[in-house]
Amino acid sequence: MSISHTLLGLLQAGPRHGYDLKRAFDAHFGQDRPLHYGQVYSTMSRLLKNGLVEVEGREPGGGPERKRYAITDAGVTDLDDWLGRPEKPEPYLQSVLYAKVVISLLTGRDASALLDTQRAEHLRLMRELTRRKIGGDLADQLVCDHALFHLEADLRWLELTTARLDRLASEIHT
Repeated sequence: MSISHTLLGLLQAGPRHGYDLKRAFDAHFGQDRPLHYGQVYSTMSRLLKNGLVEVEGREPGGGPERKRYAITDAGVTDLDDWLGRPEKPEPYLQSVLYAKVVISLLTGRDASALLDTQRAEHLRLMRELTRRKIGGDLADQLVCDHALFHLEADLRWLELTTARLDRLASEIHT
């Protein structure tokens, strides 16, 4: 996820303080991984340096002076460019799971057990995400659906690989 572009998108609605940006980010995107305040301010500093945001106002506070950031025209253009650019699909051609299967076979370990253990972990996470999805709002449901679809694809690969283990082992050892 592009933190810079996400913060620019949050600023599109209007100027905000850094702590407001952090709270909005966490509310929309940070349920699993909240944004740290330091990351907000270092990102805002970079965006400011690059002319994508400006300080619209400063307010005294109990601690350091609070800055209110606003997106600039250049920031809007950059955000538009990012939103209009498709993300590169991740084909996972050399996945960690594949590497573990091959190394298991090369070293005489039980690749079938490795695949069974991985399948159990995928199913555990799928159950957890399904529970979360049931109790979540629409945004959380969509996030969970995205993760569940990826996990389902991984499960299909695990099943196919299990069915082909003997053949893969013979090809690796020849």
